[in-house]
Amino acid sequence: MSFHSVVIQKLLNANAHVGRRVTSNHFKIFSEGTRNGVSIVDSDKTLICLRNACDFIGHLSRNNARLLFVNTNSLFDEIIAQMTKTIGIKHDTTWRLGGFLTNSSSPRRFRGRNKKFNICAPEAPDCIVIFDTERKSSVIKEANRLQIPVVGLVDSSMPWETYSKITYPVPANDSVEFVYMFCNLITKTILKERKEAMAERGEEAIIGGDVELDDLTNQSTDKFVLPYEELSAIPEDVSETKALLDKLVIVRFNGDLGTTIGFSGPKSTMEIVDGLTCLDLTINQIEALNAKYGTNIPLYVVNTVDAHRKVLEFLKKHPSKNIHSLQESITDLQEAIKFAPRSAKGQDSKDEMNSFNIAQAILPFVNSGRLDILSSQGKEYILLLGSDNLGCVIDPKILNYLAQNDIELCLEVTPKSSVREETQHSHDEANTPILVPKKNWRFTETMWMSIASMEKLVAKESLIVSKLFDQHFAISVPNTRYLPIEATSDLFLLQSDLYTFIEDKLTRNTTRESLTDPSIQLGPVFRNVNDFKERFKSIPSIVGLDSLKVTGDVWFGTGITLKGEVNIHAGPGVRIVIPDGAVLENKTITSQEDIGEVTS
Repeated sequence: MSFHSVVIQKLLNANAHVGRRVTSNHFKIFSEGTRNGVSIVDSDKTLICLRNACDFIGHLSRNNARLLFVNTNSLFDEIIAQMTKTIGIKHDTTWRLGGFLTNSSSPRRFRGRNKKFNICAPEAPDCIVIFDTERKSSVIKEANRLQIPVVGLVDSSMPWETYSKITYPVPANDSVEFVYMFCNLITKTILKERKEAMAERGEEAIIGGDVELDDLTNQSTDKFVLPYEELSAIPEDVSETKALLDKLVIVRFNGDLGTTIGFSGPKSTMEIVDGLTCLDLTINQIEALNAKYGTNIPLYVVNTVDAHRKVLEFLKKHPSKNIHSLQESITDLQEAIKFAPRSAKGQDSKDEMNSFNIAQAILPFVNSGRLDILSSQGKEYILLLGSDNLGCVIDPKILNYLAQNDIELCLEVTPKSSVREETQHSHDEANTPILVPKKNWRFTETMWMSIASMEKLVAKESLIVSKLFDQHFAISVPNTRYLPIEATSDLFLLQSDLYTFIEDKLTRNTTRESLTDPSIQLGPVFRNVNDFKERFKSIPSIVGLDSLKVTGDVWFGTGITLKGEVNIHAGPGVRIVIPDGAVLENKTITSQEDIGEVTS
């Protein structure tokens, strides 16, 4: 499904195509005919008119024009109020007084017992946006006399006298869903144009001193994200897939060190399970694709200064493979620092959308001239991977979709745990892209981009993931494609029977009924990876586990099964040993005696 089809589907879901039983002659250019006596609006033409209207509003906003929003439908009041609040425009209601435009030079006077006051529009607006055009023909007439452009929703029964005075008509049904969609587009257009205009003037788009404009506005706006399940299968012809993969380069950034969990090297070189590391998984996936399709996909590892030596030592395990290493220079690092996202006061700038600074991975390529070399070799696409995500997949389906639809940049995201079931439910009800507020998405540290777009991003100094998410395409991938190693509790999950390796990919156990992973909280004594390995002879079976909380001096044997909610707390001076073969289900353990009652 192309992005154009995505938007058309949203228009259909908003009932924008449903007209009235009467079709005026002048409206037939927007009509696709009738069904059951009701006029059907052409969604393609609605989309064209929407673009034209938003382009016009955006041009005015860039020049700080005055906009007036007119509505008498109480169903739209909250939507429009939220829009005007977000874009910082006063919700002026003086239009409710007849003649507020044409008679503004001679305002009406109202005299009270102790005072008198005037009601008038202080300045005529530069544009009027009307959401219930049929009811406010008087406003349209006044705007026409003063030659003020009007953007308005029009339907099939609107008389010519009113329609002819609307500068930018948008043919659509004025349903609540469509008005919400229209207001959302207006909001994003205005904010984008203002931001670009401020950038051209060299101004900082900052509100309140520390927080960027995007941080206050875009976190609450919705984002179209295409579900991974909607992607079409790769071509059956192996030669077509081979030709596609021949254009691909894999780039893995190695920056995060494992010092927080007691590992001295880069996280990507830390053994996870069966002697395999994150880098091993990536290399094995590439080798599997090479063997299947007869390709020779190159892997570039971009390392920070601290990680470079350890990564080179690790790569000695993989001699004679198409693997290349780049080290981030001091100049690259100094340039990358300015792309680190600002944060609000008291908040960490490293959030779910800005999990790592992609400039650190991209700038070494650009500054070293490596992009020109890759282009000369016929390479067109780059897959950028974060340092410690075990769930990333080199997926030809996504690459095929990008090539078919000429998409230059695509982010892989997944909904946060709190909204995952909601988005799953909405996707099941309607086979459409997910529309979820930006703040509810999490970047999986996986990004696809064309080599040409990489050069553009550097030229525009647009290398912050949060901003790229606003401006470019995104795909919602399964939650199992984002499995970072941030603590030993993550190692616990990945080394358990909840995940297994199938065809060089980490795959979730299908016997688990819950869509989410169990909550794992391990106490401070488990924080170091060496202590973690020592305290677990083997990782328990947790397919039926909902949550596990362990504090104090606790040790685990082999063959243990955990189910439901399990809490194990060893107080000061208390040592608890979970024996081999124990089955704990919905239990709270505070002493060794409690173990005897549940041991199988």
